[in-house]
Amino acid sequence: MWSPLGRFSVRIAPRIAQRSAWAGAFLACLAFAQQPIRVQVNEVIVPVTVTDEKGRFVSNLEQSDFQIFDQGKQQTIRFFNRERNQPVVIGLLMDLSNNSKSQWKSYLDAASELMFTLLPGDKKYSGYLIGYSTDAEVMVDTTSEADPIVQKLKKIKPGGGAALYDAIYMACTSRKLVSGEPVEPRRVIVIIGDGHDNSSKKSLDEVLELAQRNLVTIYGISTTAYGFQTGSENILEKLAEETGGRVEYPLMNVYKDVSGFLSTPSDEGNFAYKVGTGGYASALSNAIFKAIGNVAGEVTTQYILRYIPDAASSDSERTFRTLNVKVDLPDVKVRARKGYYPDNP
Repeated sequence: MWSPLGRFSVRIAPRIAQRSAWAGAFLACLAFAQQPIRVQVNEVIVPVTVTDEKGRFVSNLEQSDFQIFDQGKQQTIRFFNRERNQPVVIGLLMDLSNNSKSQWKSYLDAASELMFTLLPGDKKYSGYLIGYSTDAEVMVDTTSEADPIVQKLKKIKPGGGAALYDAIYMACTSRKLVSGEPVEPRRVIVIIGDGHDNSSKKSLDEVLELAQRNLVTIYGISTTAYGFQTGSENILEKLAEETGGRVEYPLMNVYKDVSGFLSTPSDEGNFAYKVGTGGYASALSNAIFKAIGNVAGEVTTQYILRYIPDAASSDSERTFRTLNVKVDLPDVKVRARKGYYPDNP
């Protein structure tokens, strides 16, 4: 059977090598929990990404460039880190629903490349796999090796409903922990799916609060193609935005950089390259690789800020507290979690 990414590994290997720095740093930012892990009530950890007006990462800032506000009150930053290769735990949540069938082989290859890149065998970096269709399942528990995850991916087939929220809940409650979470290693998950959910017992609000309580940063690589939106794209956006992550849409503009697009119509439509041709396969693999690189680069260039709230009254311990991070530079975009829940005694 033809696969648009059949040669994905061979063709992108040189570029993965070139971006090994991204990989090492991406490993520095991913993790989760078997039991919701408690953080000391007086310490707040905030990963931050800064980009310029063109979306390029700004990676040379100092502690003095940042201001952080808790419930509108400026705080004193007590810890600042911009080093790469920080320990992480990587949660890969794979959509196995019927909606993923059309591009399944493409995203299967992409997920495999992602895990090989992010789990080089160093004990500092761990990962796990959760698949979700009508039910969610921990398919590979926390490990420092990519191979068990990749081998499992090769054996699974999509079909059924979509229990995304249950998968996020499971990632927070049903996997083996790594000592030191969520400070070192930090926690990040990557959802490869379209954000649709029609089978979960848990709700979006429930799992979003759980992720915020567990200091998880959520990223998405959307499987939604142009013209096939499900209406659930805003779910991935909300999960990412509230936790400080981002969403990539590699299939939304597959032809954007293809010479001849909109200038060489065909009988089937105004496409320069038809699905199934070498031109389409190249455009698709490039788009997915770029999405992986963007997510890797996002985590790689994060700054880590920690502070002790100047005023955390006992009355607010169970209340969501808003965060706002500012950078004293013009024309930059700051991405960080929107808030947190103080630990309960």
